[in-house]
Amino acid sequence: MTESGGPPVVPAVPAVLTAPFTRRAWQETAYCALSFVPSLVGVTLIAVIVVALGCALTLTVLGAVPGLLFLVAGLALARTLAALQRRLARGLLDEHIAEPPRPEAGRGLVDGVKARLGDVAGWRAIAYLLARLPVAVLGLWAVTWWVIGAFHVLAPLRWAAGQRDFSLISPIPGLGLDPRSLGSAFAAAALGCVFLLAAPWLTRAFVAVDRRLMRALLAPGAVADRVRELEETRALAVDDAAERLRRLERDLHDGAQVSLAALAMSLDMVREQLDDRDRPELHRLVETARDNAADTLTELRDLSRGLHPPALDAGLPDALATLAARTALPVDVTADVPDRPTPAIESLAYYCASELLANVIKHSGAARCDVDLSTGDGTLRLTVTDDGHGGAHITAGGGLAGLVQRVRTVDGELTVHSPDRGPTTVKVRLPLHA
Repeated sequence: MTESGGPPVVPAVPAVLTAPFTRRAWQETAYCALSFVPSLVGVTLIAVIVVALGCALTLTVLGAVPGLLFLVAGLALARTLAALQRRLARGLLDEHIAEPPRPEAGRGLVDGVKARLGDVAGWRAIAYLLARLPVAVLGLWAVTWWVIGAFHVLAPLRWAAGQRDFSLISPIPGLGLDPRSLGSAFAAAALGCVFLLAAPWLTRAFVAVDRRLMRALLAPGAVADRVRELEETRALAVDDAAERLRRLERDLHDGAQVSLAALAMSLDMVREQLDDRDRPELHRLVETARDNAADTLTELRDLSRGLHPPALDAGLPDALATLAARTALPVDVTADVPDRPTPAIESLAYYCASELLANVIKHSGAARCDVDLSTGDGTLRLTVTDDGHGGAHITAGGGLAGLVQRVRTVDGELTVHSPDRGPTTVKVRLPLHA
């Protein structure tokens, strides 16, 4: 049966009668039962750790540091319980709630504590646990409808077996029965059927409320989703640009450079066959064309090397070692890169190292330079240190400012420490993946 222009209308009576036997009803009941204990324990621990210990201790002078640590522990616990809640919802309700990004770890204890205290997702998880507790209690109450209903349905059998000295309880106060007669036992069974028919709809109602709470408080949120989408789009754009540069470098190397080299060789052959006494002007013309071809070939090689250095194909450490060997200054390269970055990040790091070494040679007056490369915590760290006279700083329109802009395109960071009389240390931090 359908309404004109609308979707099919499901008959209400069959839906009510078949609800207790559906997979959805059993899954929602299991969700209400299984999620109650973590919710109760979580709220209790959050109340003790965050409110009683964390907030209370931070109000005192001596307890400020322990209080902050309790707050951090409470936020971490709330995140863990929220993750458990998302897994239960995904497994039993087919509700897929994306996990919000974790706060970036600071480079020290103070920065780490500040980052975790500013974890919005952790505070939202605490709000969810507190708001969900009454919903969890009501959900458990809905589960008792199943248990009490099944117990009531068996009343005639228990009465026939001679077990007539018990009273049947009810999830609703005032509806308890005393099945000392066969009629009251059947009445209890009928009431049990009513409870069983109502139980799926009660659990569904409380699960619906819980779904709304999860979507509102446990999901990353529209802004976080947009940020993640932009980050993914940027990563694709950066990787695509790096791949295009590598392809252009290969095309220049295998195409234009080979053609120019062949042209230069052909002009050499023509020049050798000319007689200076007969056609001196033609000899000079060929000589000039050959020199122009050679110069163009050199410029083209430099250009293609700047697009994508072939040394990067063997990895960033080897590329930096090659760069250091070509530098007109003693350069000591130390590399510890167990996790290889993406090609785009390697190209950016190589470009930064090349520009920084060029700055050392031009401006620092240094006698030597050290380059340190390492990975850890999902980041690539490049440090360039020289023993020059110092005084380097970032100015608008300068080379360092240009590097800062390039690094920021992938959420990287460049810092300069250059006191007068040196030494100068430039640190570049990049993500392993753009």
